[in-house]
Amino acid sequence: MALGEIRNARGERFDYAFAPGATGRRGVVVIGHGVTSHKDRPWLVALGDALREAGIASLRFSFAGNGASEGRYEDATIHKEVDDLGSVLDALADLDPIYAGHSMGGAVGVLRAALDERLRALVSLAGMVHVREFMQVHFGHLRPGRDVMLGKPHCPLTQAFLDDALAIGSVLEPAARVRVPWLIVHGTADEIVPLRDSRDVHAAAGGRAELLELEGVDHRFTGHEGAMAAAVVRWLEGVLASEAPGT
Repeated sequence: MALGEIRNARGERFDYAFAPGATGRRGVVVIGHGVTSHKDRPWLVALGDALREAGIASLRFSFAGNGASEGRYEDATIHKEVDDLGSVLDALADLDPIYAGHSMGGAVGVLRAALDERLRALVSLAGMVHVREFMQVHFGHLRPGRDVMLGKPHCPLTQAFLDDALAIGSVLEPAARVRVPWLIVHGTADEIVPLRDSRDVHAAAGGRAELLELEGVDHRFTGHEGAMAAAVVRWLEGVLASEAPGT
């Protein structure tokens, strides 16, 4: 199956990797990355590989301005990435899309799932929840327009990015409006996004989400990429089986 170019509302082309699923199997998992990242990080590739082996279609993509996608990093904000995800879902609307987002991509997923009924399920991987707090801890000492994020020269911090994140505050309120099956995965040794974020959003979901804590695992699932991916695939297979015709 060929998807062709996928662009956002600004006309910026996304860099993506698509792997089709088994013949006749519905559902495609869209995999989104975190802040200053891209589609080819090891933990996202591991998830895509595990999905392919299970016969589940997947599409890893880089948000505009990140990786090899078109656009300027300076224009990136969380809400712009929510819109970017919407553009990807436009291209996949007939394939029963599911979204799996890592770190800031997890916050993007909650915001999108709270307003977009096309999503069939949601997976949050070490997802950012307390957005304002995250920005204050990691970027509060930086000067917008002069300093870069996480030491990456191609990722300048902008006032627009900060203003957007501060306006969001947290994703707890939209989390209460997510109605699709939802898996939350977080390592207990996460050094970037506190485990408390996932515990808090799990509580906000009011029993509609499942929380999986991976003991001793860091933010990037280092050395545990396969275990994370296997857990996600197992959960997704249950979701897809429960929603299959005749069940």
